[in-house]
Amino acid sequence: MTPRRVAYVVNVFPKLSETFIANELVELRRRGLEVRVLSLRPRPEGLEHSFIAQTGLDQLTSWNPSEFPSVLRQFRPQWLHAHFATEPAAAARLLAAEAGCPFTFTAHGYDIRRKPPPDFAARAAAARAVITVSEANAHYITDTFGVPRSRVHVIPCGIDTKLFQPAPDAQRQKRNGHVPLIVCVARLAKVKRLTLLLEACALLRARHASFRCVLVGEGPCRGELEEMRARLQLEPWVELMGAATQGQVLEWWQGASVGVLTSENEGMPVSLMEAGACGLPVVATAVGGIPELVASGRTGLLAPSGDASALAAHLEKILQDPPLAAALGVAARRRVQELFGVSRQVDRLLGLWTNCLAEGGACAG
Repeated sequence: MTPRRVAYVVNVFPKLSETFIANELVELRRRGLEVRVLSLRPRPEGLEHSFIAQTGLDQLTSWNPSEFPSVLRQFRPQWLHAHFATEPAAAARLLAAEAGCPFTFTAHGYDIRRKPPPDFAARAAAARAVITVSEANAHYITDTFGVPRSRVHVIPCGIDTKLFQPAPDAQRQKRNGHVPLIVCVARLAKVKRLTLLLEACALLRARHASFRCVLVGEGPCRGELEEMRARLQLEPWVELMGAATQGQVLEWWQGASVGVLTSENEGMPVSLMEAGACGLPVVATAVGGIPELVASGRTGLLAPSGDASALAAHLEKILQDPPLAAALGVAARRRVQELFGVSRQVDRLLGLWTNCLAEGGACAG
């Protein structure tokens, strides 16, 4: 039996940098499921993706944890699901016990490597199954927390490949003014190691490469990055654009020549899925789940972590070889369509929940 009523527990909803949760919910509703969202923190102020209101997800969300038990009594969920192994998984465990229904949680990245809960193994044992977004994560969970590999299910987040698609060449040229455009969509956070991108841009400038680079996102490292940009005298080449909606991010991808991500660790970066879906080759560090997403030499080029010289060389190679860039971009879109669409993701998610309900106990792989 497939659950028809599912409640989600998340840290904060809607969060600008977590469109993968909202897109997952939209797809579940498209399949006919009823959903409710329990946000542990108040609704954020400021910029918000327009599709949240357009799809009615805001009307299905509660931001008051004291009301969660009442919401669940009225909703009568058949399943609870949490995104992130931290506070959401802990809350889902308690709420599921009170509601008398099973729960699962998805572990992404920081919640297993940088800030894992000390009782991760106990939370995993209480859940019907643990989901994570990459094989690299799955092995880390088993090796670090002792969770049996059979209980860890790899289901990458998915994107809407009908929304994220290549732009006509004329539109791409209009966006970047015929100057090759490097785009990075990421939170300005330490784990993204965006200082490496600035170092690579300085190397490209020294080689007299023609390019412009934009960083789309916001975060605590903005001041450090602005200071480094000034010190390297990169202001004419590098722009920090700030936070952006999904529609604005799409415009940047469709105007780009190459996508880039310089993280020191990643679970499975949605930004690179979006870039690939828009027919872009990408250059990224070979960390975490990135090699599972980017087939090096076929859909993009991967550099060793922390190697600014290799990163710059890969970017220069793509910028100076349009036929190579085009071939990588075509292959990147095909790979994202085949493996990382939201429809495929929800198919696998519903399949897991259905199997767990049929088996009644813990759901093994």
